[in-house]
Amino acid sequence: MNPARRTTATALVLATAGGVLYATAVPASAAVSCASPVFKRQFFANTTFTGTPKKTDCDSAIDQNWGTSAPVSGVPSNNFGVRWSVTRDFGSGGPFTFTVSAQDGIRVYLDGVRKIDLWKNVSTTVKKTVNVTIPHGKHALRIDFANWTGTANVKYAYTPRTSVDVDKVKPLAPTGAAVSYDTTTGAAKFTWSRNSEMDLANYRVYRRPKGTAYVSKPLATTTATSYTDSTLPKTGAAFYYEVRAVDKAGNISGGSPDQLVATVDRTPPAAPFVEWDACSPDQPYAAPQLVTTAKNAADIAWYEMQRLDATTNRWSTVYSGAKGAICDTGYPADGSKVTYRGRARDAAGNWSAYSAATAFTTPDLTPPAAVAQLRVEYRSGVPHLVWSPVTGAASYQVLQYDPATGSYGDARPQESTTTQTDVVPRQLAAVADSYRYAVRSVDAKGNAAAPVEITLKMADRPEAIPPSRPPPTGSMRG
Repeated sequence: MNPARRTTATALVLATAGGVLYATAVPASAAVSCASPVFKRQFFANTTFTGTPKKTDCDSAIDQNWGTSAPVSGVPSNNFGVRWSVTRDFGSGGPFTFTVSAQDGIRVYLDGVRKIDLWKNVSTTVKKTVNVTIPHGKHALRIDFANWTGTANVKYAYTPRTSVDVDKVKPLAPTGAAVSYDTTTGAAKFTWSRNSEMDLANYRVYRRPKGTAYVSKPLATTTATSYTDSTLPKTGAAFYYEVRAVDKAGNISGGSPDQLVATVDRTPPAAPFVEWDACSPDQPYAAPQLVTTAKNAADIAWYEMQRLDATTNRWSTVYSGAKGAICDTGYPADGSKVTYRGRARDAAGNWSAYSAATAFTTPDLTPPAAVAQLRVEYRSGVPHLVWSPVTGAASYQVLQYDPATGSYGDARPQESTTTQTDVVPRQLAAVADSYRYAVRSVDAKGNAAAPVEITLKMADRPEAIPPSRPPPTGSMRG
């Protein structure tokens, strides 16, 4: 309440009469302006509210007791009037209670319609309460008080009815929503205008990923008109914000217009893991492959594969590219251990951690050494192919060249391999002057060395060499 002070003020204004300027005094009350919802208060020296007010000021609450004194200078202690007026925004409106107490008379108007009328000279304070439904938007209140004789006091209040069973009116959706995003911290600041509801309880802030619907649970509840969201994931994804108003009866407004935020992407993809897979059909090797989920793979733009050098214990990059699977032929294919790790990078340049180092046993593709000292030995006229044992060889293939087909075929009876290093080969072709054979060593994994060829010539058989003839008898002369 702003009690009236017993002061008066005047202002000079310029007027013209017959082209001559002159000054005239005008009550200062004519220039008073009170910001809603503060009342404009006017004091009159009569109970009919006629003529120029003796004083005009602003009053935040109507609750005065002047007793038997005059309220302000220039106004008598009896037969005076006071008028309060304000136009304010009631938001969505709804059920309100008007409460008055006065001695003497009081009238309350809403948009010019009288809602309370206690207009008579009384010897004691009278009171009254009425329920009023106020439509949404801006409305004018006017309260007239008259004191005829004796004590003067007046009180008026308007308050929303907030019980759940009475207030069924939703608040208006908040306006003025805006959002800003700090690319350094990754936080979004969401702001909106203060709601004009008199029974406002709080605001509820909601966030949803772009392309999805809002969930029922709010991100935050606040009585302020802003909220800083520091929980946004830094993934480059886009999110929408909206705010809803909630009144004291629990009624929830509609949402404010969506406000979009596109986050910065500082979240690396998950580290892929390494598994062993086959190379393409044109390669004899197996290969490491960086494997990831479909969801993660959609975010990956680049892969890097590294192999551990067992000698130096250092990692070296063996692949960098857009594919997760590679065919690494840089390791020794001898059945030894080889260790790999990998990582992935998204389009924003965020690298994942390296995957766990994973060791694999390489395929054994290394053949044994070729046979050495291959030769033909005749025993009792039977040719034998003989060679020295080869370290790492599990068996040997003995083959014979067939001039008719231009290819080698099995030169062993009943079986194609042997563990012996001394064999009698079959002669599959027709009787000829010579036969071509080949022998190659084979390890336990089936890796075969390059064949070593030898030619068996029939003329080299012992039976083909005529024995030396002794000199003819009787040839000697005496």
